[in-house]
Amino acid sequence: MHQKTFQNPLKSGFYPDPSICRVGEDYYMVTSSFVYFPGLPIFHSRDLVHWEQIGHGIHSPEQLDYKNCETSLGLWAPSIRYHDGTFYIINTFVSEGREARRDNYIITAENPAGPWSKACFVEGADGIDSSLFFDDDGRMYYAGNYIVSDPVYEGHHGIYLCELDPETFQFKGERTVIWNGLKTRSKWIEAPHIYKHGGWYYLIVAEGGTFTNHSVMMARCHTIDGDYEICPRNPIVSHRHMSLMSEISVVGHADLVETQKGEWWMVLLGVRPYDGFGGPHFNLGRETFLIPVLWESDGWLRVDNENGIVNREERLPDLPVYLAAPSFFSDNFESDTLNFCWNSIHPAEKPFWSLTDRPGCLRLFLKEEVMHEICTPAFLGRRQQHKEFRMQFAMDFRPKEEYEEAGVALVQDDRYHYTFTVRQKDGARVLTLTEVKNHARTVLAETPLEQDGRIYLTVTATAEGYHFYYGFRDQEFRLLCKDADPTLLSSLVNEGFTGTYIGMYATSNHNASSNYADFDWVLYEA
Repeated sequence: MHQKTFQNPLKSGFYPDPSICRVGEDYYMVTSSFVYFPGLPIFHSRDLVHWEQIGHGIHSPEQLDYKNCETSLGLWAPSIRYHDGTFYIINTFVSEGREARRDNYIITAENPAGPWSKACFVEGADGIDSSLFFDDDGRMYYAGNYIVSDPVYEGHHGIYLCELDPETFQFKGERTVIWNGLKTRSKWIEAPHIYKHGGWYYLIVAEGGTFTNHSVMMARCHTIDGDYEICPRNPIVSHRHMSLMSEISVVGHADLVETQKGEWWMVLLGVRPYDGFGGPHFNLGRETFLIPVLWESDGWLRVDNENGIVNREERLPDLPVYLAAPSFFSDNFESDTLNFCWNSIHPAEKPFWSLTDRPGCLRLFLKEEVMHEICTPAFLGRRQQHKEFRMQFAMDFRPKEEYEEAGVALVQDDRYHYTFTVRQKDGARVLTLTEVKNHARTVLAETPLEQDGRIYLTVTATAEGYHFYYGFRDQEFRLLCKDADPTLLSSLVNEGFTGTYIGMYATSNHNASSNYADFDWVLYEA
């Protein structure tokens, strides 16, 4: 029997603010990444359902430096477009507080896999979550949001448009307000995307903030810079009328794509909450979802399914279906480059790892930086992508000083995380699980390690929490701690925009060290 449906989310784990474009039969998508490096992951698909990462928009510290940003700053929502042989990504770089400095830049590439150009900042471009539009005559436009200088209400923002010089990427002429939020009493209106269809210019925006009232709204006009008519059925997508404990919640921030067969689809973000710990929480961050949309006879969009919302199970696009990715990941570190899934926190001034010093292993050098500060620690992590999972690490590490430690970290940010590390205490190796909660550090469990040599560290997650195991041979699971509080890593607890990362960590705790930890392999399965 042929597959007829697919399961949302499209990209599980922390992949928010999706933007999409099509070139022929190929689809490309980019999402935000905040402080993680490389930044702006780029994906390719031919069926809109199965996606393979092919690169990053920000893959070199020389392109953009964001090493001092706190976790929910950095690279906010991007937008990807293709025009006349070139791919364009426009992105907002937030470096000095969520409501402070915001800079918008453009990078380009002939191949979406890279390399991408250095960031070209658009002077005078305030606001967040901007996008580009290329009209039929080749003119290039910038659409962005702005904060109204004399707001009538909290969250009184708007959308403006300005033509760009296609060579310098600078504003050309005066900018025009095309949607003042007061017109619809909209709050925190942002993430504008413009499309041309059926003789109209359509404007899609996110509205209502990134939580309970998140939604997608639209407007249209016969001229790109004219007085936009508001859709009478706004919001065209929202779960604001549903419980926060719905299977999928806080949906919004959308982009559209038309297939080569004339279907229209929408990518957007949402979360999958869990209960049982004092309210809805979500550790995976905001994820990418896909829904069908349809142009009605009156020229407005609607969600093209039975209930008009974002569903877990959805019908497949009318495209050839490709193989699904497995729900497990393993890395034996046999390549001379890191897998795309591994990220550091901020771009590193120089590499703190090696794939060649001990072939077949990832060597992680201890750094003085620590996880509980805004810095670039010796950490390489990947996204937690499932509510229930198991991740194993095979590590060789011999601490020489009591300030040296290496192992695993589960990270929401510098204020909320777990470290599961081997260190030295009274001349012997010990294994320690530490909780950092709003910067307060607590040792949850500790045990002496009676054997030298390799140690296998395992972290699992279930509905009850996180569980930590260790062993001295593969498939040996000695329990160190059970039911560690999962809400420590909830995006609602830290009030952030990211999701949980889990990965390899090594530190000398503000002391100089030449020591290192070798990781032979890593396995993630759900």
